[in-house]
Amino acid sequence: MNDKKVKGIEPYDRPAGGWGALRAVASALAGQMAVGRESVALTKMNQPTGFDCPGCAWPDPKHTSSFEFCENGAKAVSWEATGKRAKPGFFAANPVSQLWNLSDYALEGLGRLTHPMAYDAATDTYREVSWDDAFARIGKALRALPDPDMAEFYTSGRASNEAAFLYQLFVREFGTNNFPDCSNMCHEATSVGLPESIGVGKGTVTLEDFDHCDAIFCIGHNPGTNHPRMLTTLRECSLRNVPIVVMNPMPERGLERFTSPQHPTEMLTGKSTPIASTYYKVKIGGDVAMLKGMMKSLLERDLADKAFISEHTSGFEALAADIAATRWDDIETVSGVSRADIEVAADIYANAQRVIVCYGMGITQHKHGTENVQQIANLMLLRGNVGKEGAGIAPLRGHSNVQGDRTVGITEKPNQALIDGIERTYGFKAPATHGHDAVAAIQAIRDGRSKAMISLGGNLAVAMSDPEASFAAMRKLDLAVHIATKLNRSHLILARESIILPCLGRTEADEQATGMQSVTVEDSMSMVHASQGSLKPASEFLKSEPAIVAGIARATLANSKVDWEGMVADYDRIRDGIESVFPIFEDFNQRIREPGGFRLYIAASERNWVTEDKRAHFLVARGLHEDGLVRGGDTLLLTTIRSHDQYNTTIYGLNDRYRGVTGRRDVVFVNPEDLAARGLKHGDRIDVVALGAEAGQHAEREVRGFVAVSYDIARGSVAMYFPEGNALVALENHDAKSGTPAYKSVAVTLHAARASDTRAA
Repeated sequence: MNDKKVKGIEPYDRPAGGWGALRAVASALAGQMAVGRESVALTKMNQPTGFDCPGCAWPDPKHTSSFEFCENGAKAVSWEATGKRAKPGFFAANPVSQLWNLSDYALEGLGRLTHPMAYDAATDTYREVSWDDAFARIGKALRALPDPDMAEFYTSGRASNEAAFLYQLFVREFGTNNFPDCSNMCHEATSVGLPESIGVGKGTVTLEDFDHCDAIFCIGHNPGTNHPRMLTTLRECSLRNVPIVVMNPMPERGLERFTSPQHPTEMLTGKSTPIASTYYKVKIGGDVAMLKGMMKSLLERDLADKAFISEHTSGFEALAADIAATRWDDIETVSGVSRADIEVAADIYANAQRVIVCYGMGITQHKHGTENVQQIANLMLLRGNVGKEGAGIAPLRGHSNVQGDRTVGITEKPNQALIDGIERTYGFKAPATHGHDAVAAIQAIRDGRSKAMISLGGNLAVAMSDPEASFAAMRKLDLAVHIATKLNRSHLILARESIILPCLGRTEADEQATGMQSVTVEDSMSMVHASQGSLKPASEFLKSEPAIVAGIARATLANSKVDWEGMVADYDRIRDGIESVFPIFEDFNQRIREPGGFRLYIAASERNWVTEDKRAHFLVARGLHEDGLVRGGDTLLLTTIRSHDQYNTTIYGLNDRYRGVTGRRDVVFVNPEDLAARGLKHGDRIDVVALGAEAGQHAEREVRGFVAVSYDIARGSVAMYFPEGNALVALENHDAKSGTPAYKSVAVTLHAARASDTRAA
């Protein structure tokens, strides 16, 4: 298929995992100059008395092995436990204007931050400051704001429950609900869509449910890169002949075949376990069409669970009418899948008594992401596959505590129970007015309505859509504060006053006044468990995230009703506060000391529907929601994806092993027929142009000089890496219901690169 030889592009024909994964782990450890330190950390990761992986939120299994980590988890640990340091002397010798020219990979590769730093405009450098001075400057700037709503408080999913709870408590006592959060950019469609469908914005399954399911549907996710430990679970299901049906625009090696590094026979013989029994390359944006097609097949053959529908649901008649009115020709055109194949998928679903649907950001990061999620819920409700053993909905969250942060109050839309719980426990009335999500926060900063930003972790400016607008907005701030372990590009987008506060990592020992502390995290399946680091901190000047939040709060709130110092001295007191505000955490400190922790109550898992009418809801999505290809002409639909050597905005390396890319990220994956139709070839330099609504306020927006890679992607679909592709996503291009940017549904055209960008590929 690819006759032209392109540097750094070579098809990869081996399975996921295997020796390739072990070599990558060894390389990651060696590259960070702390092999002994990192290796010790790996033996404690995801263990009952160790720390939780700082990577994905896949749940921990029953601990039968000393090596409960995956390749990308090992990369995350090596990145944090690195021997490299970015000390004050380095910053003094390197002006910010020079650091800006480094790649994102190079910036984080400088190593761990060691001292609190403040930007000095006279020298264009970050300079060391004391913690007391940093806190005082932050408090003074926040108090000077005319209105608390002029400040934004961002949260990364890396933050623990304890840090996130203190953070939201501080911000609400300060007087605002402006909580832009990484959830806004990934699974907000789940948080908004599922409560309307089943009464809870979380998944309904446990890890043990995979032991009892009869079929699994994997939609819009890539476990080999984004949650690799899931492959062990899928492997076990495959070995007991559970059908695993995949719906994804691109073939993903982890969903095709897997060699488990923990199984010597597979490693020594070179054998692998097939994962997907059936693989459908659905067009980008074609998910609703595929799901409606499956439901249409079921309803035409009268295969709905009428008893469950009658007892537990409402809205079925409206859904059935919408499905009946949807034409098969349109379903095939928009999904890119034939009626015959859709009916095979429906047969697999109908023949199973217990079905699990797993989905990722390939479902949520669309202009209709909320409705995508709700159509999955419709399919599951149609045959009663919610609220019984071995069945349910499994949203695959990203960061290891992104779900927990939301559970303990990181939300711009507080409900009355949260407001009442804070007043009952701490004696102040929290604001009720809805605050800003991530898109609204950037818009407010751009428009001058917000003047301060504090970021509890993360790399918001780079993660956000529309970097041109986001970067320009951030430069208008009066105050920018970054709580971080490593340098990233957001730290170099300077406000009038910019401060970096270095924090402990998940792997490191956290000692406070009463001794060693543990924190807690919640995984994708609502299991809450303890995490305690043991490594010596990278610097004696680091503080824990709870201590930093408390320090800012004390410096900002003159007459606070919260005992910040007492809670930081003993994290049990923070957990007592969480339990008081959120009774769902009953006996928190006692239960967290049990090996493996405990599961939070999920009402829908017991067919208790927390909706106004106490029923689950079938919700109609009008039309088929495919926006790009129906315009005709040369328009394609683009999705952004993660490479195998990255996690969110963190770039561990420049390789994407399973897709055959080495040493580069300037690529666009295109179906060979789509290339030929445009007079383009594999290896050509091309420009990618977003038009229309996707371009927002611009007549057009583009990325130039990327390399076309002929790839087995669904016809009419193209893909490029995140965040390189963010320039094509306008700030206004987002799901209206959830606010999630449409990173995975951008209408584009492809053109031969201009003369200035035709350097050799």
